[in-house]
Amino acid sequence: MLQQTQVATVLPYYTRFVERFPDVRVLAAASIETVLEHWSGLGYYRRAHHLHEAARMVMSDHGGVFPIDAATLATLPGIGRSTAAAIAAFASGERGAILDGNVKRVLARHAGIDGFPGAPRVAAQLWEVARSRLPSHAIEAYTQGLMDLGATLCTRTRPHCTECPVAGDCVARRDDRVASLPAPRPRKTLPERDVRVLLLRHAGTILFERRPALGIWGGLWSLPELTLDEDIDTILRARFDLDARATHALPPLRHGFTHFGLTLHPQLIDVASTPVAHESDGRVWLTRNDALNAALPAPIKRLLRSLPAPD
Repeated sequence: MLQQTQVATVLPYYTRFVERFPDVRVLAAASIETVLEHWSGLGYYRRAHHLHEAARMVMSDHGGVFPIDAATLATLPGIGRSTAAAIAAFASGERGAILDGNVKRVLARHAGIDGFPGAPRVAAQLWEVARSRLPSHAIEAYTQGLMDLGATLCTRTRPHCTECPVAGDCVARRDDRVASLPAPRPRKTLPERDVRVLLLRHAGTILFERRPALGIWGGLWSLPELTLDEDIDTILRARFDLDARATHALPPLRHGFTHFGLTLHPQLIDVASTPVAHESDGRVWLTRNDALNAALPAPIKRLLRSLPAPD
């Protein structure tokens, strides 16, 4: 959960998640739909798929015992090199380098490494520095301290250099380059996408479709989509065997992803009937309240909360 999401955002989700899935056995036995319901709102849903798949691998390949060495941990879905080393350090005292976002910033400043940390050349330098500074003992305290240093003192903006325990030999502080290290991600114009979403409504229920497992919002329930130039009436009849009684365009809603911006163009459509739809068919009619408790993307939930009351 902490991958690409701040602690303050994660905490309430984490508490609810571990209450529902208290151990790896319970998590592995749950359906991916249930896991996604408890992840809904955190974003980066591929992480939830990886977590669920990893739990199942722990049960099937490791007898229900979670691995504690970095090499084996790194074979589980969603656990990369740095995360595997961190888990192994705390679980078994294994000596290995970590390099999460905060640690990259600490090492880039302390060692005076120029460039964007995500660039392969710069990343290779940082890994070498991380390896070279590993202590011969007390790896748990060192690993925790390194992460805490980046999270609390060596912050991206307004770092607390006067309180830093390693400020004495920090290259960035010595050369007055704290504000410029590490270098930011090179700016580029993100592509924009537009899509129409259909709020098909009847008798207080709305039609939702299951998203494909891969891609954005993988496996979540969402509203039917079509391109802006597709004819709504034709789509209603061809895809859903429905006829519109009334249709109303709602204000566009923009949502930003890491690699592109998405603008949703909602169309509220009252229909005369609700054909039978089941989860097994990838479609379901839900009330707004039920939908808000289901595994829906955050912008779709935001859209539902803004809906005018039905006539």
